[in-house]
Formats: sequence, C-alpha cells, structure tokens
Amino acid sequence: MMGKNLLVPLFAAFGLATISAPASAGQASNEQNAARAQMLAGKVQSIRSIENRVLPKMSGSQYIGPEYDAASQVYRLKFIREGRVIFVDVDARTGSILRRRR
Repeated sequence: MMGKNLLVPLFAAFGLATISAPASAGQASNEQNAARAQMLAGKVQSIRSIENRVLPKMSGSQYIGPEYDAASQVYRLKFIREGRVIFVDVDARTGSILRRRR
C-alpha cells in the first residue's frame, strides 16, 4: 500500500510536468479542437479521411503528422523524404490536394 508521503511527490511531479508543457502543445490542442468542431458540424472531413486519401500518394516518404488551419479549413500534412521536408496542403472540405511544397 502506498503511503501518503509517496503520493505527494508523484502528484507534484505530475503537476510540474503539466505546467512546463511547451506552448506548442496548447496550439496543437486548439487545432485539434477546431478541426473536431468543424468536422462534427459537417463542414470538413476528418483527418483520418484526409490521410487515407493522401498517404498512398506519398510512398517513399515518412509521415510526420498534420496541422490544421481552422480559418482557411486546410490541413497541412508533413513528410520527410531524403532529408527534405515536404508539406502537402489539403482542402479539408473536399479532400483535394491544393499544393505540395519542399
């Protein structure tokens, strides 16, 4: 059985880890919340649907992950191939690829 003296440092350590989270974590959370709200409202497709459409077209690349811009309703999927970062911007409403940039 854990004593109270052991639980206090565990909670304190967890609290410090939560407080010291980078600002980008909050930004990612806001992006996810905006994407989810717009998806539930039927305005945009889910990221899974977008990924299922785009990932097969990016063979030979390592997928890093998505970002979402709620204002423009665009997903930016990030990949690495041969040491270069590739951005694929996708219209979240239609799933159409808007542009690829290296």
